[in-house]
Amino acid sequence: MHFNSRGLRSQLKDSVPVAGLCPQGAYGVQDSLRSGFTSVKNELLPSHPLELSEKNFQLNQDKINFSTLRNIQGLHAPLKLQMEYRAARQIQRLPFLPSSNLALDTLRGSDECIGFEDILCDPGQSEVMGEPHMMVEYKLGLL
Repeated sequence: MHFNSRGLRSQLKDSVPVAGLCPQGAYGVQDSLRSGFTSVKNELLPSHPLELSEKNFQLNQDKINFSTLRNIQGLHAPLKLQMEYRAARQIQRLPFLPSSNLALDTLRGSDECIGFEDILCDPGQSEVMGEPHMMVEYKLGLL
């Protein structure tokens, strides 16, 4: 079996994490308290060939729906829907409380569908819980 090392190297050069983009603490090391632990393996390569497609699924669906809506109703309909999406994304609870994004799900029509994330993404069973005061101060830019 022969591997093209040049092709693999060219694929990896775009996926290597840049040190300037990682949140740095006061001493030049990553602040694990605020940003959590990182795994280099997860940042380098996708774990499955369909992972990139799954990450962009909702974006691709929105593009298809907007182009169809534009062809049927004109330019104003997708622009109005995009403004409503943007407004619904801005509605959130405090950073330490889970948010269901019900308004956004209702606009997309996915409020009546039960998906993978509805069952297995229960915030009550989450392993990550931070200090509420610190999370709000970080969100407001006070830290």
